[in-house]
Amino acid sequence: MQVSIACTDHNLKGRNGDHGKTNTTSPNVVNAARAKFRTVAIIARSFGSFTPRHHISLKESTGKLTGMKYRNLGKSGLRVSCLGLGEYFYIKKDVAEQLMTIAYESGVNLFDTAEVYAAGKAEVILGNIIKKKGWRRSSLVITTKLYWEIVRAMTYVINQGMSMYWGTSRWTAMEIMEAYSVARQFNLIPPVCEQAEYHLFQREKVEVQLPELYHKIGVGAMTWSPLACGIITGKYENGIPESSRAAMKSYQWLKDKIVSEDGRKQQAKLKELSHIAEKLGCTLPQLAVAWCLRNEGVSSVLLGTSNAEQLTENLGAIQVLPKMTSHVVSDIDHILGNRPYSKKDYRS
Repeated sequence: MQVSIACTDHNLKGRNGDHGKTNTTSPNVVNAARAKFRTVAIIARSFGSFTPRHHISLKESTGKLTGMKYRNLGKSGLRVSCLGLGEYFYIKKDVAEQLMTIAYESGVNLFDTAEVYAAGKAEVILGNIIKKKGWRRSSLVITTKLYWEIVRAMTYVINQGMSMYWGTSRWTAMEIMEAYSVARQFNLIPPVCEQAEYHLFQREKVEVQLPELYHKIGVGAMTWSPLACGIITGKYENGIPESSRAAMKSYQWLKDKIVSEDGRKQQAKLKELSHIAEKLGCTLPQLAVAWCLRNEGVSSVLLGTSNAEQLTENLGAIQVLPKMTSHVVSDIDHILGNRPYSKKDYRS
């Protein structure tokens, strides 16, 4: 399990030395890390104290021009773009810079990274790009993840000015409540958000469990994998393309998932959903991302992408969001047949 942190305006001094994590970026290693890490959110630790003469600030007008929406991260008061950028460090640095620039100019202010990404260099790459572009640090909300930290340690990190908030990633509702209880018992700082997987085929946690935590303790939801590792793009409708991620040996688990009986049923549902996307004048990925955004309990959806074309397409989901009427959402629910029921539904 992991913990992530959101942090804003800091001029932190860079540090040398080993990050102390794995030196490989193979997908299976990262997936294993995701499954096992019990981490934390310390933000922007090695970004350096860069203060260019002419800062470029992310203006509110940028959001107006692009249609980007901004939401509070839980009840923390921290405003984040409803679309964030994450998992783009496995590609070349120049492409990473291109993707960050497209996202920034589209009104994105949330950039997610982790200590384990890019053989421990992801945070440095991110910092160097920010420095090169001359972006004002106070314009950005940057999240990263660390390994094996606790509530007391996170309180120390925040009190020292190294971060402003902390949250969890892949924690259960019970574990989050336990952290909150420990924080309240010992006068420490509780988590403000949970990073959770959320897409058309994964709904229970974000739609049932996290809303209860939001109302009880103010924990918000930052979600990832809106396209279910590419499954929802529709590219696996007729099998596994040789150039796809599922064709790689390290992604055998994804291939097995796609060719399974449940995987075939999902592809059939996606074919039906593509008709809805066509009626709305958008692509299937845009529909899927907009569907995630239609949930007001989601503070931000993290986009994972490997090229500019994909990112531009996914950012276009902002234009689809106004079209996500109750009727459209009902039609999608009817096709999926997996709408979870909360206590509120049972009472009504």
